[in-house]
Amino acid sequence: MKIILMQDLEDLGYEGDTVDVARGYARNYLIPKGLAIETSEANLKALEMRKRKILAKRAKDKEEAEQVRERLSGITVKVIAKAGEDGKLYGSVTSKDIAQQLDSQGVVADRRKIIINEAIRSLGEFKVSIKLHPEVLATITVVVEGEKKAQYESA
Repeated sequence: MKIILMQDLEDLGYEGDTVDVARGYARNYLIPKGLAIETSEANLKALEMRKRKILAKRAKDKEEAEQVRERLSGITVKVIAKAGEDGKLYGSVTSKDIAQQLDSQGVVADRRKIIINEAIRSLGEFKVSIKLHPEVLATITVVVEGEKKAQYESA
């Protein structure tokens, strides 16, 4: 079934794109949630009228993402985690941990947009990407440090 997307969807395409999807997926999920509309003569004409606005919005969003990438380029996130003697963590550092540290530094980041290539399970310095826009990726440095034993002894 051919539909017109009303929002950017990561797996399907961008707002204003005409895509072909399974009939059930369109009728039961995309259309009721307002994510898409059926392709018809009237809807295609309305889409042509909105095309300029969509392109302007897309360019503005990309420009804003570029500005955020510039701000993020120098940021280092420090995460404190429990680790054993050999530097291995008890668990791992997740995107949620990184998002919390970014929030504490005044940068709002959606944890679902943080891309960790390999699980962070040891102490050290790691590069992590943040998908700000479909065409813009920012890279930050994450430093994982172990907790100090003195904190436990003094408590």
